[in-house]
Amino acid sequence: MSIENLIREMEDILENSWGLPMSGGRVVLNSKNIRKILEDIRLALPQEIVQAQKVINERNRIIEGAKNEAEAMIKLSEEKIKMMVSQSEIVKSAQIAADNILADAKSKAEEIKKSSNEYVTEMMKRLDESVTQNLVEIRKARQALESGREQT
Repeated sequence: MSIENLIREMEDILENSWGLPMSGGRVVLNSKNIRKILEDIRLALPQEIVQAQKVINERNRIIEGAKNEAEAMIKLSEEKIKMMVSQSEIVKSAQIAADNILADAKSKAEEIKKSSNEYVTEMMKRLDESVTQNLVEIRKARQALESGREQT
């Protein structure tokens, strides 16, 4: 029998007991019945405590399991966040590298263009000098021919 039932039984005995007139609510009880109920309560009490302890232990186990599960979920979320941040950093790093490569390529292209222009300018200058020299010689030769014709 549970402690709660034993207490109800004791309450029933009190309610059904004979009250003493003008005694301020005192009643006559069968001490044998009361002692038996108290003994049953003492015997049931350890059983109730053991059962309550089992419930507490089970509750603690469930709470611990939920806590472990929550920690695992948090850890997994943190790892996913780190991975996403890492991927973001990789993308940023790749973008920076691409920008650097592009800037370097533009710089080299400008350098090549400048060098090409200088080379072409130098070649045209030499060609101009050569053509000018040839023109001078052609004019001298023509003049010499014309002078020689006039003398004949």
